[in-house]
Amino acid sequence: MLFYLNHQKILKNSLTKMLDNKSKNSYKTISEVVKLIGLKSKKGKTIPTYTIRYWEKEFKQLKPIILNGKHRYYDEKNIDILKKIHFLLKEQGMTINGVKRILNNKEPLKLDEMQNNSIKSLGIKNKLIKISNIVKSLKNLK
Repeated sequence: MLFYLNHQKILKNSLTKMLDNKSKNSYKTISEVVKLIGLKSKKGKTIPTYTIRYWEKEFKQLKPIILNGKHRYYDEKNIDILKKIHFLLKEQGMTINGVKRILNNKEPLKLDEMQNNSIKSLGIKNKLIKISNIVKSLKNLK
């Protein structure tokens, strides 16, 4: 009996490791994609898969494989699109229409390019704040 239990435990651990180490090219379930992207609900209790289903309706570029009318499976291309959508909406504060315009653009968009642009705009914002402070100090001199 003890041998059987140890054998079951070893098989379970092996299977768990195999599932955890899915290849990069394998299809992911919607809950795996949510975790991969880092989506969080406001309360932080449930996995917000509804967000991805909503994005599927809004963005025609998302085309997961749906089996039996229920289970969604995402390939690497769809996951990349979801990462871009998440970054632009949540990190950059863009609107859905703004993201649609970017995704409909023929030129490929890389997340690093967007981050570099946001850094440049941050620098401009800091310079404007400094100029504003200088103007305020000049007004106080009068």
